[in-house]
Amino acid sequence: MRVLTVDDSRTILAMLHHTLSNAGFEVLQAEDGQKGLDVLKTQQVDVVITDINMPVMDGIEFIKHVRAGGNHNSLPILILTTETSQDKRDQGRAAGGTGWIVKPFDPEKLISVIHRVVH
Repeated sequence: MRVLTVDDSRTILAMLHHTLSNAGFEVLQAEDGQKGLDVLKTQQVDVVITDINMPVMDGIEFIKHVRAGGNHNSLPILILTTETSQDKRDQGRAAGGTGWIVKPFDPEKLISVIHRVVH
């Protein structure tokens, strides 16, 4: 299974890569929403994990662009963020986000959520 992780934090990208690759996933990574869109133009993935607060293109705009493209309407997109406000959750859901996970993440729960949204 291929996972695209989109986050401007090198630390979070490293933690996600470690967690997901150890669980048997192939991991692709991008540092912001625009780079995430660039990856999706050339690569097929089974699930996306994105942060919200990033430079260049934030996670909400990234999700809107992914959904507007038409090719990824059913692609599960998990939002992994420090944001906890209901307003941000509503924005994420309205944009087309599939699920919401608050940082710091529990590796076992993250793997469980991925399996739940992909299968």
